[in-house]
Amino acid sequence: MTPTQSTSSGEQLAQHASTVRPAPAKHLASPLPTPRDPYLVASWPSRVASLVYGSLAYVIFLGTFLYAIGFVSGLVVPKTVDGGAPAPLLEALLVNGGFLALFAVQHTIMARRAFKRWWTRIVPPQLERATFVLVTCAILCSMFWQWRELPGELWRVGGPAAWILRGMSFLGWGLVLLSSFLIDHFELFGLRQVVRHFLGRAPEAPHFRERSLYRMVRHPLMFGFLLAFWATPVMSMGHLFFAAMCTGYILVGIQIEERTLIAEHGEAYRDYQRRVPMLLPTGRR
Repeated sequence: MTPTQSTSSGEQLAQHASTVRPAPAKHLASPLPTPRDPYLVASWPSRVASLVYGSLAYVIFLGTFLYAIGFVSGLVVPKTVDGGAPAPLLEALLVNGGFLALFAVQHTIMARRAFKRWWTRIVPPQLERATFVLVTCAILCSMFWQWRELPGELWRVGGPAAWILRGMSFLGWGLVLLSSFLIDHFELFGLRQVVRHFLGRAPEAPHFRERSLYRMVRHPLMFGFLLAFWATPVMSMGHLFFAAMCTGYILVGIQIEERTLIAEHGEAYRDYQRRVPMLLPTGRR
């Protein structure tokens, strides 16, 4: 073999090596984000659209929440739980009860983890909670609009007692709002999810926290609703029906929610159950 042939063969080997080196390099390169990471690969139009959708859902929630306070308290708004369109008793019970039952079923089903896994195959994960909020608002606004009058009163008080009862009702609404902030108000109503999506940040894993009102009772938000619903200077039949139906749902819903919380947090939540009462602030156990 001549030197020329040797050099030629060496060049051929070098060329062959240069053609095969990129393959391992390509194999070892850092993997790109995949569709399993929607918060990292979402396009800007998707991020902006999600942010607008979630923001509108939150604004609609605020309007519905404020109207609900007036509806239950019998103040300011045009139609309240004490009034409504005149109707035969059976029709009033079916219409009013139907909307309250629809609200309960929607909350029970859409809040379950199995439903969420199926639902987020259709709705983007960052919009799941905002969509839940919009469906809830649609049911409540339809109920406000179609509420039927149930004539009669269980009690009516005036003077200082009326102001005390009304103050207790507003205290209940305040507890509802405060409790929502203690557990993350903006995540509860779907706004945090779309903001994190807009910023390209993955959602945070849920974690158990025990603070403030949640050291007194396990469900201060629900206690606030009960106080808001039952503390009233005028207990009309319509108000009584509304409060009784909501109370029944709250008591059943708490049992379902606590099973979910045990599944998520295990022994930490069981210990919490043993130490802190469920609804009434009767002191730590």
